Amino acid sequence: MLTTIIYRSHICKNVPFTSVMDMVAVANVKNAQADVTGILLFNGTHFFQLIEGPEASVLNVYQHICQDARHHNIVELLCDYAPARRFGKAGMELFDLREYEGHEVLQAVLDKGTTKYQLIYNDRALKFLRTFVESTEKENYFEIPPADSWVFVTGAKKLSHTSVHTGAVVPENAADCSFAFQPMVDPFAQKILSTEALLRTPGGDSPASYFAGLSGNALYEADLNSKKVAFAMARALNLGEHSVSVNLFPMTLVMVPDAVDFLLREIQLNGLVPEQVTVEFTESEVISRIDEFTGAIRQLKGAGISVAIDHFGAGFGGLLLLAQFQPDRIKINSELIKNVHKSGPRQAIIQAIIKCCASLEISISAVGVEKVEEWMWLESAGITQFQGNLFASACLNGISAVAWPERKADL
Repeated sequence: MLTTIIYRSHICKNVPFTSVMDMVAVANVKNAQADVTGILLFNGTHFFQLIEGPEASVLNVYQHICQDARHHNIVELLCDYAPARRFGKAGMELFDLREYEGHEVLQAVLDKGTTKYQLIYNDRALKFLRTFVESTEKENYFEIPPADSWVFVTGAKKLSHTSVHTGAVVPENAADCSFAFQPMVDPFAQKILSTEALLRTPGGDSPASYFAGLSGNALYEADLNSKKVAFAMARALNLGEHSVSVNLFPMTLVMVPDAVDFLLREIQLNGLVPEQVTVEFTESEVISRIDEFTGAIRQLKGAGISVAIDHFGAGFGGLLLLAQFQPDRIKINSELIKNVHKSGPRQAIIQAIIKCCASLEISISAVGVEKVEEWMWLESAGITQFQGNLFASACLNGISAVAWPERKADL
């Protein structure tokens, strides 16, 4: 069994093509010694390479490729396995697309196939090759600048949450739970768009710790009752007209009688209005009574409360929920966000989500953003709303100051 890795990347500026040719010559020798086949396509701006061979050798070669300073924005498109080589000669071969017509280079590369029979079937790796040669995906090859192009400045101008208190606030009714607050921001506009209330134990432990030992109706009642504390803390933090979001299990709306009326009452008691509140549901729970759930959603939206799907892409029914009630917002799961700048599969999934939500006029935000490169890729893809430690961490009993990005060249 052989391992195949396919990636694409951008050549760095001021790297002469002779340097690429020298690199290929060296790689040809090293790959042959490691029993690795390399097919490298170059179009003057982008590299596309397929490498295949024994797993340990391929992974070692790819690790060195990722460390090569002559290219950047390296995106792994495929890591897969095959029963036999697609290309027979171990080493490295370069195809400069500028010297070929599209169909000519494709045929030249396919002629390197081990057998003519392998190339008849619908081989995924060769489909990637064809896509690159035919330039059908080049609009998605975002050339993001290096991470060190940015510096993050706390308390920059245009901060829209000037009235928000950032100190510790614990209301009297916070007997068995508390909340950490984390802002969702538009980095370039330097605006806080909303603040999420994240359930914690009084000591700051996770929601799993808070719900430990609870099940059935007791779990759902605790989930709903905790929102008393969330709204009271939102009032104490002086959010003013800014929006706040809270999380609920989907089945809480089904299993607890009059759950929507309870939420509306607590919103009013704490001086908030429904229009500034968003209720977020996670996909992590199977919704067994979908008709009752969607009926409760209609009640929420009819009262003015916005609805979001949190951790979209991580659970059981994200696409079904989109079809059932079209939320106002989805928040893309942090596991899809993680290292998206160098993962072709993650990029394809997120681009599909963006296209779907654009057709349905559903807002999108990315959560769990930790790295500058993740944020830059997502901005390039068209997402403008972010939540994550890159900008502000979740703060127990308060709201952290936001670190806004500034280009070093502008400072």
